[in-house]
Amino acid sequence: MVVRAASKKLKQLATKFPVVGLLGPRQSGKTTLAKELFPKKPYVSFENQDTVLLAIRDPRAFLSAYKNGAVFDEIQRAPQLLSYLQELVDAHKKKAGLFVITGSQNLLLLETITQTLAGRIAFIQLLPFSLAELGDTNFGKQTLDGFLFRGGYPRLYQQRISPTDYYPNYLLTYVERDVRQIKNISNLALFQRFLKICATRTGQQLNYSAIANDCGIDQKTVLNWLGILEASFIAFRLQPYYNNLGKRLLQMPKLYFYDLGLCSSLLEIENEKQMANHPLRGALMENFVIIELLKSRLNRGLRSNLFYWRDRTGNEIDLLLDQSDAVVPVEIKSSTTFHLDFLKGIRYWQKLNAKLKLSYLVFNGKDGQVEKTKIMNWKNIDKIKN
Repeated sequence: MVVRAASKKLKQLATKFPVVGLLGPRQSGKTTLAKELFPKKPYVSFENQDTVLLAIRDPRAFLSAYKNGAVFDEIQRAPQLLSYLQELVDAHKKKAGLFVITGSQNLLLLETITQTLAGRIAFIQLLPFSLAELGDTNFGKQTLDGFLFRGGYPRLYQQRISPTDYYPNYLLTYVERDVRQIKNISNLALFQRFLKICATRTGQQLNYSAIANDCGIDQKTVLNWLGILEASFIAFRLQPYYNNLGKRLLQMPKLYFYDLGLCSSLLEIENEKQMANHPLRGALMENFVIIELLKSRLNRGLRSNLFYWRDRTGNEIDLLLDQSDAVVPVEIKSSTTFHLDFLKGIRYWQKLNAKLKLSYLVFNGKDGQVEKTKIMNWKNIDKIKN
């Protein structure tokens, strides 16, 4: 069994808060982890419709059976229950480690959570396997194209399912069940087209008008549907970094996917050989590094500190790590051969930030160092401090 990096933080939070929330995309391993870390707690799955009906009809009676805590799985299917948890938690003598709730929707977006359980709940976001988590297993020996093609969903590795079998069925389940629960979309075929178009925009600044034209929908619908992708941990928007050069910055976010295998499937990539020559391989590599660094933060219970930067004259940094004492630039290239031109953006950033002591270039070649820039193979990105 792959040891999840979030385990340590999750157990720690359970000693401090009465409710711990484990959020992430469907099939990212939330249920497995919750059962493993809290084996003595009763387990309740709200995938069972009868259970949902019982919880909704009489929430107080339902919760009375779990006075000493439980694991509530896929709680977003019974959101009404959350407001009643406050009464039970506040009345209980034990002030930590009572309930573990999981959700494949971002419950932080639910007003019920922010109002009723504020101060009583802590969250961990669990994404599919990271490179570091797979590193000590046989799966960690994959090539870059292998990681880009397969992604990190646990079931795909544990059951040895081909990505070409796994992801189409995952998407079918996601669209038919989860999307309709968030928002009743009448034209599912059009939404699937929207997903594929978003995949072609990976690593690009979002042009809502262009996406609307390509899909045959209006910009308001584009924004609503992007919100659905974010709420269900399918894709996210990376925001631009602002500093005193704000007037020269472009303000559009970039789009990235939480899992590369899912994105590759939407791009209709069928094997690693196709990945090697795919026109979006560079963008997928960029997405890969960004999501790995994001996983590193989330597994420690930290918020994202990732941004990108571009000014109106075309100077750009793929990724900025906004740390407490510095803003560290990271350039990402899919090439195996190093070229000094790769450092063009970093050198420009250094001119604007004379006190900068460290920067990174992540690519598919050998480790090294050029002046203040650490040249790093993608397999070693866990060494980047973020």
